Amino acid sequence: MPTATHSRRAPSRISRLMLLAILATAGAHTASLTGQQPGIVGQPAPPWQVDAWHNLPEGQTSLDIDSLGGKVVYLFCFQSWCPGCHSHGFPTLQAVHERFGERDDVAFVAVQTVFEGFASNTAYDGARTMEAFGLTIPWAQAEGKDHQSPAFMRAYRTGGTPWTVIIDPSGVVRWNGFGIPPEEAILMVEKLLPPAPADADHAGR
Repeated sequence: MPTATHSRRAPSRISRLMLLAILATAGAHTASLTGQQPGIVGQPAPPWQVDAWHNLPEGQTSLDIDSLGGKVVYLFCFQSWCPGCHSHGFPTLQAVHERFGERDDVAFVAVQTVFEGFASNTAYDGARTMEAFGLTIPWAQAEGKDHQSPAFMRAYRTGGTPWTVIIDPSGVVRWNGFGIPPEEAILMVEKLLPPAPADADHAGR
């Protein structure tokens, strides 16, 4: 099947601001960071502290960032009851997965980071949400305890949901935030991938 072509024109800053505004009104759920700035761009991706994994390959019981070295990792944080996750976060994940899902050098992982609405964001709800979007990628349940956000959220300083993290092959976080348009996410992943052999040969001449 021919590979689809994608424009390399960078999305405008206005389109990103519009998406953030839409997310704000469409139900992005924010979490308190006790005075810290959200996100850890430029820092090594911390280990994944979660409660349980789902949709792992047969015989595998856990997953962590160290096991995905050498790959671009698209990490999506959601809550089942989060409207912004359904209207924007998951559709973007679907678009990026459709573009790169068959590649061995790109990994997709989702984590339900539950910091509110515990009765509506159970593992059962997470499984139903993943199924509704036709996603069979590995995903984890990470729940907060004792009035704290999950350890996963605190390590990545996520601002709430939907929250996307894009990690480069060396394990460094290169993008994180509430809203990223599908075309920008695709361009980001493409930029982080090593050049194809033909491109590398051409660059060396």
